[in-house]
Amino acid sequence: MVAPVLDRRDLDFMLYELFDTEALNQRPRYQDHNRETFTAAIDTAAAIAEKYLLPYRLKVDQNQPTFDGKKVHMIPEIKQAMDAIAEAGLISPSADFEVGGMQLPAIVTSVASGFLTAAGSTTVGYVSLTNANANLLDAHGTDEQKRKWVEPMRSGRFAGTMAMSEPGAGSGLADLITSATKSDDGNYKIVGNKIWISGGEHDLNENIVHLVLARIKGAPKGIKGISLFIVPKFLVNEDGSLGERNDVNLAGLFHKMGGRGQTSTALSFGEQGGAEGYLVGEENRGLSYMFHMMNEARVMVGSGAALMALAGYQYSLDYAKERPQGRLPSCKDPLTPPVNIIEHADVRRMLLAQKSYAEGAFALCLLGAQLADDEKTAVTEDERQRAHLLLDFLTPMIKSWPSEYGPKANSLAIQVLGGAGYVNEHPVEMFYRDNRLNPIHEGTTGIQSLDLLSRKVPMNNMAGYLAIIEEMEKTISQAHSDKRLTAYADDLTAAIATLKHTTNALLGAMMEKDIDLALANSVKYLDVFGNIVMAWIWLRQGIVASSALDKQPHESDEKFYRGKLQALKYFFKFELPEINAWAKLLSDLDSTTYETDPSWL
Repeated sequence: MVAPVLDRRDLDFMLYELFDTEALNQRPRYQDHNRETFTAAIDTAAAIAEKYLLPYRLKVDQNQPTFDGKKVHMIPEIKQAMDAIAEAGLISPSADFEVGGMQLPAIVTSVASGFLTAAGSTTVGYVSLTNANANLLDAHGTDEQKRKWVEPMRSGRFAGTMAMSEPGAGSGLADLITSATKSDDGNYKIVGNKIWISGGEHDLNENIVHLVLARIKGAPKGIKGISLFIVPKFLVNEDGSLGERNDVNLAGLFHKMGGRGQTSTALSFGEQGGAEGYLVGEENRGLSYMFHMMNEARVMVGSGAALMALAGYQYSLDYAKERPQGRLPSCKDPLTPPVNIIEHADVRRMLLAQKSYAEGAFALCLLGAQLADDEKTAVTEDERQRAHLLLDFLTPMIKSWPSEYGPKANSLAIQVLGGAGYVNEHPVEMFYRDNRLNPIHEGTTGIQSLDLLSRKVPMNNMAGYLAIIEEMEKTISQAHSDKRLTAYADDLTAAIATLKHTTNALLGAMMEKDIDLALANSVKYLDVFGNIVMAWIWLRQGIVASSALDKQPHESDEKFYRGKLQALKYFFKFELPEINAWAKLLSDLDSTTYETDPSWL
């Protein structure tokens, strides 16, 4: 059984019907592109995924990287795949032509990279983190830093990481203690330990460029005293050649539940007196610079979660169409041949749930990519500012909703396969393990919920909150003119009213009562907002699908569009109503979790 990595028909729907990606070709940055060049880039990525990643994903999963005390070892197929990605120009396909990129829109890059992620999972994290590292330095580094570090990363000579977490400071970066001492030459000596550093040590590239958060001696306590440094594995000479090994050492590898193709490392900086580090930007502004990479990584995490859900859905759908098992309850004749399991209503329920989670989540991530494009390339300054406002507000949901519902989709994929889903002869159990990290890293779901409720909602007189509601109300107005969608438009209107009431209650409690109590159930607020945003995403898809049906398409397209409308119906009937119970808990300031004494647990 060979299930497709991703459904090309659905991706074309998202790119060209839902988001009208071809309209981007009217912008100066993308005027050299058209649908054919977009398709060529996506085809290239799909071909690499199918040749270099898909055949070896089981081998990668069963052979974690090892460390012999001196060197990291991994199966050779990983380097072959990373080299193929680099040679195809897919490390930084959105980068400028002048630096070797394809200058593709971010939304096209997301789809092309999606094939790599769906086939290779976190193995392609080496590439993704390298691109995000290079993007940060492009935004905040000097011309010399760009020449010395960014260009080799874009070409694939160097890899890149982000080094934030420490043994005593994971999510709480205010407590980090890695230190930086200024040298006479103007550079810095970095001393400290970092953990959970993805891609922190390997021999896939000539060099590894670590972006390290550290505190300069004498800097203020807390996040206001954090600076950002380039700390390479090898020093680099003026001519670009490699110099001596920097004082950066691998302290050990973590062995993970999933995502086993990418090393997860503990790094030691400065065992021999201090690792050479180069300040990025200004002192004490490191966390604000790192947020450039962190926010990109959060969208990347959400996309990865959605793609793992899509891959699992495609596999379980294919399996359900071919696996005979049992008979319908109405059939009493044991001599009747068994039906394929997709004929059973509960299997269709699980497939519909996966479809609604996975296709909805990826559409949300592609919206984020489109907004990232718009904030840089939209025609007017007002449009660019609007895109920035919406993307900034949506980022906690782009990161967390796919991360929470992606593993749920993968769990359902396992259930569809039954016992076969629980063995590694089928990849759905691996998809679940790989996806389970996504609610944790780049800011846990709890941290995203606190960011949304305590910072993003009230920020700038609730500008982002009001903007996203305005966008949803525009879609509702459009849907009300379509008789297929009127009821769903009414449901979303009611959900937004619930959101407004809940938000006002919580903001009032934060101002007038106990802020810790008001924020105690912030994850449920994120759930409420996330499900409403996802209902909006599905209503947008429904508008496009319903309009297409009115044009009486050929049979295969008709089935495709009806599938979209059925997934919309599922989400509105099964998932959206859950917000009512959550909203009541929030509005009532339920104290069940808050009042629980730690000694009771």
